[in-house]
Amino acid sequence: MALFLLGLKAYAAWATGSVAMLGSLADTGLDVLASLMTLYGVRLAAMPADADHRFGHGKAEALVALAQVALIAVSATGILWQAIDRLRAGSVAQDAELGMGVSLVAIVATLALLAYQRSVIRRTGSVAITTDNIHYQSDLLLNLSVIAALALEAWAGLEGADPVLGILIALWLAYGAWRASSHAIDQLMDREWPEEKRQRFVTLANAQPGFRGIHDLRTRTSGAHDFAQFHAWVDPTMTIAEAHEVVEAAEDALHTAFPGAEVLIHLDPEGRIDRAGRHDETLRETPER
Repeated sequence: MALFLLGLKAYAAWATGSVAMLGSLADTGLDVLASLMTLYGVRLAAMPADADHRFGHGKAEALVALAQVALIAVSATGILWQAIDRLRAGSVAQDAELGMGVSLVAIVATLALLAYQRSVIRRTGSVAITTDNIHYQSDLLLNLSVIAALALEAWAGLEGADPVLGILIALWLAYGAWRASSHAIDQLMDREWPEEKRQRFVTLANAQPGFRGIHDLRTRTSGAHDFAQFHAWVDPTMTIAEAHEVVEAAEDALHTAFPGAEVLIHLDPEGRIDRAGRHDETLRETPER
């Protein structure tokens, strides 16, 4: 679908000279590149851990995302330059009807794609397709803005409407690049889980039989993989065999609540803290056993 729209919009941008259409063309071109790069990145990130990458390959997704951000930034800069040049020259887009017709075709095609994606999301629950679905929803607004720009110039006589909306599209692309880069950098810098998710983990970990509180919880996300490690207080008189059973049961419960997460638990005698760290994970009242 993206390749079809790319060819259609390329012809329309050449025929009309519209900066807004050029911006829509650039966005569609990025859709194609992003899909190919994401396919490679997700495939690489899904590879199991090996001797050289013991924590897996999840950060490949973040690296691919940063490459996409660079493409978006270059595209936004080119559109912005073209729009400013059009404002200075005072030229008007040609054959507005063609540009609006192409945008309407793009809207219908995008609606069909969104409907198909939603059916796949209902069957699979895929987070990646859910994110892609949100991205294509924004494409609807982009195509509507192209129609508005061409209509204002051709029918309302508002010269400069097309390059002005072209500038807005360039800024919108730049904002999208900034948001994407923030998420990718968070993964590369091993940012902690969101607080709500972290607190759910803390509550469940503290509720595990045999644990008398946890501390020094550290979490991070790499691609689609979550990692969590923490220290847990246990009865100092517990045997190694008993402690092993407690940890196994806790890991099973945490894996059930957080599928795919890799959990590492270190046991401490109750009340002892081996090292400095964040110690606010222990509940004030220890649940009854």
